[in-house]
Amino acid sequence: MRRGPSPFVAAVLGLGLVFLYAPIVLLVVYSFNASRLVTVWGGASTRWYAALAADDQMLSAIWVSLRVGVLSASLATLLGLSAAVALVRGGRFRGRTAFSGMIYAPLVMPEVILGLSLLLLFVSAGAPRGFWTVTVSHATVTLCYATVVIQARLAGFDARIEEAAQDLGCTPLQAFVKVTLPNIAPAVAAAWMLAFTLSLDDLVVASFTSGPGATTLPMRLYSQVRLGVNPEINAVSTVLIGVVAAAVALAYAIQQRRARPVNAG
Repeated sequence: MRRGPSPFVAAVLGLGLVFLYAPIVLLVVYSFNASRLVTVWGGASTRWYAALAADDQMLSAIWVSLRVGVLSASLATLLGLSAAVALVRGGRFRGRTAFSGMIYAPLVMPEVILGLSLLLLFVSAGAPRGFWTVTVSHATVTLCYATVVIQARLAGFDARIEEAAQDLGCTPLQAFVKVTLPNIAPAVAAAWMLAFTLSLDDLVVASFTSGPGATTLPMRLYSQVRLGVNPEINAVSTVLIGVVAAAVALAYAIQQRRARPVNAG
């Protein structure tokens, strides 16, 4: 008979969950607070959601962050897929050590160093800082994470299936697109989600590489928090939590539907 976790393990797990999620629950609850003080409950109200809907600067920052996140995550995933294929299928090619080192360097390098390096690059190239410099910077930073996720799945994929497709008449590119890519699609989607989340969360790199008209949501929130915590920030955070939770639930539902066996007949 399988036994459950010991009381000590259950208590530690419960404390860990409370530590992680209690602040989020409090944030959501106080987003419906009528008071201007975030620590004093003044009754239930949706006034801060109405204030958010009328705050053009905050909405603009959200829109910039979403666009940067989608574009940088797509670029990072595409480059990460290419890098993973090179590392897994390329064998011991010349320069492999240097190539993999450059790919994985952002994993251990402080964000301040990355942001300053990218800033110096854009300044030396004469590129005006703005939306596209932030997008390229985020793609550069998240590329390594996408590569790690896709490489782990690609290394466990049976290459003989792809070879069988080539024996049946597919070119190497067709075999990869029609056979390999659908099998590693969950890893590719996970890499995109991770890159998008990291881009949406980034403050340091964006602070170095942004310019006029390219203020991201973390930058906007940080500037407001320095002047005092406004309950509108709770409303913004709650909306983002709801969007992320809905996306995760949708992805889980799609995965469960694909895993469900199809009844014959």
